[in-house]
Amino acid sequence: MNVDFECTKCGKCCHDLRVPLTVAEALAWLARGDEVQVLCDALPWLEEPPQHNLQALQRRRRSFAAMSGSLPVMVMVILAGAYEGPCPNLLPDMRCGIYEQRPLVCRIYPAETNPFIELNPSQKACPPNAWAPGLPGLLRSGKLVGAEILSLLQQKHDIDVCDLLVKQKLCRLLGIDCAAVWNEGFVVYSPDRVDLLEALRQAIGQSSTLGIPTWYFASNRRTTREALLTVGALCSQGLTSSTARYEYLGFFAATD
Repeated sequence: MNVDFECTKCGKCCHDLRVPLTVAEALAWLARGDEVQVLCDALPWLEEPPQHNLQALQRRRRSFAAMSGSLPVMVMVILAGAYEGPCPNLLPDMRCGIYEQRPLVCRIYPAETNPFIELNPSQKACPPNAWAPGLPGLLRSGKLVGAEILSLLQQKHDIDVCDLLVKQKLCRLLGIDCAAVWNEGFVVYSPDRVDLLEALRQAIGQSSTLGIPTWYFASNRRTTREALLTVGALCSQGLTSSTARYEYLGFFAATD
């Protein structure tokens, strides 16, 4: 598949989002007075994947080990700049007010940061004329082209790995210990902005290593909760996990 693309500066991709941020980007986002959420999901992890399972290896690089009862799991934590309506950095003329400091995912868009998700123009906010043939090439034979975007993707993947320990320390500091099941949704925490900023700074400054933490699962599907309990996992029964409150963002209808 070949895809051509050029930004039309319509601003549609800058509305009603949770923008994934690196730790450094989250610090800057919070320092500007904007809100950051913490999204968590987890996957049972009974054994390490073989080297040919590239999708599992990618998940492994972006997650830290934990236990849910007697079940080994890998927890992924995403820091996200969250907003309804226009991005707080979007100017009235649809230009980005922090263009030179905009997050990596904004620089990479509309390409996917996950190499296992196929770019589908129909699922993007960009108008049809942004994809007109003859514009600069984005995909050729299904592969991204252009040294800049490939470099940005590699940078994003490298930072995801480097940020792991800080995210684990952040969760411990904030009492975050509940996650959705991978591919079913996210548990979404919305800490006070000042508290989150201070906790991030503390997490970065701590030099201590961490043991294996205990995490809980949350799900809006009864069969999922029953299956998790059957294999020895811990399931949260309410909206309070340790000291932090959360909301459940599910991909499927509740079955309770």
